[in-house]
Amino acid sequence: MNVLVTGGAGYIGSHTCKALHRAGHLPVTYDNLSSGHAHAVKWGPLVVGDIADTTLLAATLGAHDCQAIIHFAAHAYVGESVGDPLKYYANNVAGTIGMIEAARIAGVKRIVFSSTCAVFGIPGLALIDEHAERRPINPYGRSKLMVETILEDCWSAYGIASMALRYFNAAGADPDGELGEEHDPETHLIPLVLQSALDPARSISVFGTDYPTPDGTCIRDYVHVSDLADAHVLALDAIDRAPGFSACNLGTGRGVSISEVVAAASRLTNRKINVRHAPRRPGDPPELVADPSRAQTELGWSARRSDLDTILSDAWAWFKSQGADAKT
Repeated sequence: MNVLVTGGAGYIGSHTCKALHRAGHLPVTYDNLSSGHAHAVKWGPLVVGDIADTTLLAATLGAHDCQAIIHFAAHAYVGESVGDPLKYYANNVAGTIGMIEAARIAGVKRIVFSSTCAVFGIPGLALIDEHAERRPINPYGRSKLMVETILEDCWSAYGIASMALRYFNAAGADPDGELGEEHDPETHLIPLVLQSALDPARSISVFGTDYPTPDGTCIRDYVHVSDLADAHVLALDAIDRAPGFSACNLGTGRGVSISEVVAAASRLTNRKINVRHAPRRPGDPPELVADPSRAQTELGWSARRSDLDTILSDAWAWFKSQGADAKT
């Protein structure tokens, strides 16, 4: 089918476009390029536009005969959301309402939504399943939870079927070296660690070393971006099999600490990584690890490339391919 991918020029969106193409679908990227990259759009057409432009969105859906939408377009910096919540509610919530209205105009009845484990806040569970209480602690998480609620209501009211995919920590790069992580500013741990490996003058900040974890640093569930991309393709089929609204957590069920990531990156790159210890950041949970059982059952999905060494190796290869490492 032809699939509109909002935010398809971004990190996870572009990897998903490649996965759609590999599965025989045509991805139609719709992106305002505020944080995405036109050079990452390689497997279908690019329409430059904002999700607030309902008229252009509806026209794009019709012109390309799209039968489904995968919706990534959103602001995604937790700290920024705290300082400027209206920016997040305007884009992530109001913008999504416009996208759904465009779907109604064009008669599109299937939406896969890029959600986040931030909807859970600090759940205090060893493994977080879909029944865990959703109590987000920042405007970014609240904006995503609002969209989940809106989508659920739109199934009841308009018959628009949807699935929310709640990622844990996306990481890694395309195994073929065609795509990677290009955020500005970069806030994610693994690219920051690898950038520090590339440049001895840089250091990585570790926020908090006194958490109730084996080594005192936070534990997270890292998922390879290509595994996440595959889940979106599988979600399209799952919506067809069981129309309605549903949500799946995407993770590995295995946690890795920040100190373990740094040590593994140093071993894999054979580089010293400078670490600077800093105080805890408010609101950082000690541990966030997914229970991926529902995704395995409902999507037939598993995290095949999400062991830490593979994530680091793919990301390291991509960073070096960008000419960032003159010594290699």
